[in-house]
Amino acid sequence: MAGQPGFFDLSDRYEALSAAGDPLERLAAVVDFEVFRGPLVAALRRSVRGKGGRPPFDPVLMFKILVLQALYSLSDEATEFQIKDRLSFQRFLGLGLDGTVPDATTVWLFRERLVQAKAIDKLFARFDAALKDRGYLAMGGQIIDATVVPAPKQRNTEAEKAAIKEGRVPEEWKPAKARQKDRDARWSIKYSKAKVREGADPKAAKPVDLAIPMFGYKNHIGIDRAHGLIRTWGASAANAHDGARLPDLISRSNTGSGVWADTAYRSKKNEAFLAAGMFKSHIHQRRKPRQPLPERIAKANTRRSKIRAQVEHVFAGQKHRMGLIVRTIGIARATIKIGMANLAYNFQRLVWLEGRTAPA
Repeated sequence: MAGQPGFFDLSDRYEALSAAGDPLERLAAVVDFEVFRGPLVAALRRSVRGKGGRPPFDPVLMFKILVLQALYSLSDEATEFQIKDRLSFQRFLGLGLDGTVPDATTVWLFRERLVQAKAIDKLFARFDAALKDRGYLAMGGQIIDATVVPAPKQRNTEAEKAAIKEGRVPEEWKPAKARQKDRDARWSIKYSKAKVREGADPKAAKPVDLAIPMFGYKNHIGIDRAHGLIRTWGASAANAHDGARLPDLISRSNTGSGVWADTAYRSKKNEAFLAAGMFKSHIHQRRKPRQPLPERIAKANTRRSKIRAQVEHVFAGQKHRMGLIVRTIGIARATIKIGMANLAYNFQRLVWLEGRTAPA
């Protein structure tokens, strides 16, 4: 029977992980997670005490567990298992092989306390301040966009859907069932542009754009053009209008005046808002119905697209690399889920930025 690993065995394993390029080791070296201690302690102090009492684990340790969940799209149960199973997770959290691992319920309770305290905005603001202290000022203007974050689809009757839209709980739902139903998530339509094949007959019928129904929430973000870091964000139901969120996403601390966004944000109200704030609008212009877009405007949109495309890298990283999905119920919990994904993206972006400037 194999014995317990000794100190040198564990050291050898850590060295092997480092040699393989453990991304969590690099993350821990670049991001000072202690900057979150103050906001975390304040949030936990103000939160309502649950039946289980205040978790005995260090708040920064618990916060780093939420970071792991965001980076690897883990449920609470999967998080508990992975911490016990993966040496890289244990090292990132500062846990030894004989250390006590927070169980799934403890992780859930910790996140619930942050939800009740509405702490995610302060945590995000604290890290943004830390970025500025390190010289990563918001510069070069800002790019605004939104994307749908999927959630498990609800199987409701037409009567139940009507009640939810009216803000009511369906009468036939018992309390236990109501707790398992997400009444805040909504359906939305995502349009996928159909591309014309190169060399296709110009007289041939053009392919039809695809309309893809999606259920869940939206992540609204604003990134700075210079560093590609998320500076402002918000969460909403998936059917929220993107353009109405522009004033909330504009950062006045950005040293550049330019604002880039797609046609969903083009409106007289938004243009007036930007002009009043001394911002320069680079929002895409729409073509008029049944009329081709003038060549001058089409070329201008193309130039804007080359800059605006930077924000798509954020969403691609969150969806494909981090597997962002909302498994929780309700907008309050979805907000902290989306907020943690935005924080985790900024952590990884900072690692990349620091690596780019590090001496060879």
